[in-house]
Amino acid sequence: MKKINVLVLGLLVGLSYNCKEVKKEAQEAGEEVEAAVEEVKEEVTVESIKFSMEPKSDSDVKGEVTFTEENGEVKMIAMLSGLSEGEHAIHIHEKADCSSADGKSTGGHWNPTNEPHGKWGAAEGYHKGDIGNFTADAEGNATVEFDTDQWCIGCDDENKNIVGKAVIVHQGMDDFVSQPSGAAGARVSCTGIIQ
Repeated sequence: MKKINVLVLGLLVGLSYNCKEVKKEAQEAGEEVEAAVEEVKEEVTVESIKFSMEPKSDSDVKGEVTFTEENGEVKMIAMLSGLSEGEHAIHIHEKADCSSADGKSTGGHWNPTNEPHGKWGAAEGYHKGDIGNFTADAEGNATVEFDTDQWCIGCDDENKNIVGKAVIVHQGMDDFVSQPSGAAGARVSCTGIIQ
């Protein structure tokens, strides 16, 4: 009988030890998973800012612009109303100052690399603010979507940082040729990108 008790006691001690080891390994694995999840969370940061567009040059053009940065890319979505039907230009300008009635307080196109004006991606050059043209429907509404890895929201690279700039919608379309602005006409809507 003593042999059975010793044997049972030995088995219980062995099982207890094995259970503690399994528990310890499970806890360590759980901690590793938590650390990996935190690391992924740190790598996938999403920054988003949203602004209202205000009418300029006696127009009724208004809307909202949202910038979202994720994984090194910035996406811009502009939802606009009050436009005349047809093509219009949209650009980022150098100053977040929409105080003047004609929107000219925003300065020229944002061009930190001193390139000629042109169509986005053109080999001959283009401004970092040369977004391009979009089409408004018969009701004067339009949605513009644009994304690039050449912008950032609030980073230290002044050649990429859009904070402190303005979004301008023009009455006409950009011809991508005329210097320095594409002859897009009056500035009919404005918002400053201020974080």
